[in-house]
Amino acid sequence: MRKRNIQILFRLTEDEAKHLSLLVEKSGYSRESFLRAMISGYRLCEKPDESFYKYMRELSAIGGRVNQIAAKANALGFIDVPMLNSEVKRWRDFQLEIRRKFLLPIKEKKDGSM
Repeated sequence: MRKRNIQILFRLTEDEAKHLSLLVEKSGYSRESFLRAMISGYRLCEKPDESFYKYMRELSAIGGRVNQIAAKANALGFIDVPMLNSEVKRWRDFQLEIRRKFLLPIKEKKDGSM
């Protein structure tokens, strides 16, 4: 038996329908999932662009390498300083890249492009 067996039909203006379609497209959800989430009180965010996932993979990789350093230090009783310094530098570079991408203002060119 279906969990959702109540169907609701309602009408929208063309502008409302376009706005709903735009919100659904930005969210990455299906229209039905989007509306169910909104009814349940969730405020949905835009689906992040591909660069977000690139940064998350990099963050995960850095975390994995730091974990390896910690495991090695625990097993051997000392820290591999060159490896640690390399990861610290990589982490700082990553932080700067994140700041540039998401926090610093972007100057527009005179022709209106970025």
